Amino acid sequence: MQLEVLQRKENPLLKRVEVTFKATHKAEPTPTRDALRAFLAKELKATKDIVVIDYQASTFGRYETVGAAKVYKSREEALAVERKHILVRNKLIEPEVKEKEAAPKPEKPAPAPRAEKAEKPGAPPKAEAPKAEAKPEAKPEKGAPRDEKKPAAKEDKKPAEKKEEKKEEKKAEKKPEGKKKEAK
Repeated sequence: MQLEVLQRKENPLLKRVEVTFKATHKAEPTPTRDALRAFLAKELKATKDIVVIDYQASTFGRYETVGAAKVYKSREEALAVERKHILVRNKLIEPEVKEKEAAPKPEKPAPAPRAEKAEKPGAPPKAEAPKAEAKPEAKPEKGAPRDEKKPAAKEDKKPAEKKEEKKEEKKAEKKPEGKKKEAK
């Protein structure tokens, strides 16, 4: 693998050197982040633990990888300035494991409920039986008068339901039944 430094910029405020690079790797797979850090450390005369690679990208069909890296004066400077996820990618710090994920969750029963559902094949046919009994009513013909259904006991209903029922009855009375156009 050949490494070429395309641009080098000193950044004295953050105590680092910012570098863009191009690595050519013929007949080899795309280099890992660790391999690139080692090559950059050798090229820039630094140690591997103060080199941080921001990104690296390979182009499909080419044997080139381009990217950007930063070389700090010390490891402490790198840890103070860089974002945590970049430090984890470069293996300068260990990833934080959340306590919730690490502890087993006793609240969720895993396979037991699923097995019970599979053992009860009788439950779904019971649900289907009432559906089969309910048949749609035949629609009255256009010329035939409509039969309106009225509930048997109106005393059981709430006052709001009574009002709605009266409104529906009035609407039904106001609608003319089947106006026919006269043929000329």
